[in-house]
Amino acid sequence: MPLVTYTVLRLALFAGALGLLYLAGLRSWLLVGIAAVAAPALSYVLLRGPRDAAATWLADRRARRGLTAGAAADADAAHEDAVVDRATE
Repeated sequence: MPLVTYTVLRLALFAGALGLLYLAGLRSWLLVGIAAVAAPALSYVLLRGPRDAAATWLADRRARRGLTAGAAADADAAHEDAVVDRATE
């Protein structure tokens, strides 16, 4: 599953950033804060392939389930309309 792979790689980047910052001497609460900012930035640059694979996998899964963005929005709108109609009767 590409989504699991991407998630594990992002967690590994966070752990790596945390470890490098710790070894660099950062020992305060900023350690986690800076690692939390650095890891997504690094993942955006370094993990393009796994990110694209995960996005494609999610889109394919959604298409196999027969859901499109428009169909899901239409179903939500129809349900909301029905609830409002029942409430005003």
